[in-house]
Amino acid sequence: MPKASKKGLLKLYKDHNVQLLISKFVSGELDALNPTFDPKQGFRYPIVDNLVGDSSTEDFLQSLSDGGVLERKLYDKIVYCPSCNSANVSIHYTCPHCKSFDVKKSALIEHIKCGYIDTEDHFQKEGKLICPKCNKPLLAPDVDHHKAGVWCTCNQCSKSFDIPVPAHFCRKCEENFTFDEAIYKDVYSYTLTPEAAKEATVGWIMIAPIMEFLGDKGFEIESPGFLDGKSGTRHMFDLIAVSSKKKKTTAIDLATSNDGVVSEQSVISMFAKVFDANPDQACLVVIPKMTESGKKLAALYKIDLIEGKDQNAAIDALKSCVSQ
Repeated sequence: MPKASKKGLLKLYKDHNVQLLISKFVSGELDALNPTFDPKQGFRYPIVDNLVGDSSTEDFLQSLSDGGVLERKLYDKIVYCPSCNSANVSIHYTCPHCKSFDVKKSALIEHIKCGYIDTEDHFQKEGKLICPKCNKPLLAPDVDHHKAGVWCTCNQCSKSFDIPVPAHFCRKCEENFTFDEAIYKDVYSYTLTPEAAKEATVGWIMIAPIMEFLGDKGFEIESPGFLDGKSGTRHMFDLIAVSSKKKKTTAIDLATSNDGVVSEQSVISMFAKVFDANPDQACLVVIPKMTESGKKLAALYKIDLIEGKDQNAAIDALKSCVSQ
């Protein structure tokens, strides 16, 4: 699977359907996207069907898998009818002689003491198991007798055999077909890749609501956004917002940490870009909080530092900052 790049993931995140699906993973509603079986249509993904429509589900999931957002794992195999493409297919175990599926399956029993082997019905006598050869009763499975396999008899041609031939029958169009003729397809379950999960936690969950808010306020938005610096270098920010009236440019970067505090390095990295690109406003959104030295650097560098214990708190603080 190709490794997802930040730019590639953010491009996919701009698709609202992708956002809705990823939110179900991040929120814990989905641990894995598993298919459900529909006798008429085969395996389906109802959650995705509702987002993109039945006809686009396979292509949609394929694009997310190819893009490194979802990781797929083989879940099952499915047989479709080659005539009508229906998944409503049954398996017939047929006679290798006449091809009829009117086959009777019986258990083979061996009487351990005398070595006699026959089908179970030949041992049955008045509700008990009696050896037809020595007339001894069979009392305890795996002690005086055991199952020695299976034996089949065709009710049409009366021939017996041990291994039937599997064949398929389409319940929709009533076509009989073999494995060679069948449409045989892989079915997958999907999980969020570690790369996408990491990017989604900081990127989509925060960027998408911010983009929506700024869009409603009349800002022109680009994510990821790029600004040309005085040095000639083109700098990338997580989001660039330009007010439609004042043409004020706001550069926004995001930083998070699972250790409880974000390093001041994120301030230093942003300042290097801001110093060269010179946007009208620079905002660094941090979850959950910045180090004390990082706070002092942000104030010194005139970067608006937005802290929040979680995504919602940080977004609310940023909304207030940018709207002023």
